[in-house]
Amino acid sequence: MTDTLSHDAFLKTVKFDENGLVPAIAQSHATGQVLMMAWMNRHTLETTLTTGQVTYWSRSRQKVWRKGETSGHHQHLIEAWIDCDGDVLLLKVDQMGPACHTGAPACFFRRLK
Repeated sequence: MTDTLSHDAFLKTVKFDENGLVPAIAQSHATGQVLMMAWMNRHTLETTLTTGQVTYWSRSRQKVWRKGETSGHHQHLIEAWIDCDGDVLLLKVDQMGPACHTGAPACFFRRLK
């Protein structure tokens, strides 16, 4: 089952936390690999949906950051999904270069033994 939402309906469905943020999981549209998780506020989500350039909110720097603006490793939005509770986003992206700031292809490269 898949519901298709308009731009406005999608935004209205998002439940931002007490800090005005929602977690966003970036997944490779091509491979399905989970690339990273970051935070979005309403402004960065609207920017992402409007421009197709994935844009996040940095909690540590307290500022907007467009993925790849310094590294060149941009994410282009292919599809945006929201979970059943409205409190987590799944962004299917076309990733240019590594997703992780360490240079790894994805941030999830360590696992429990």
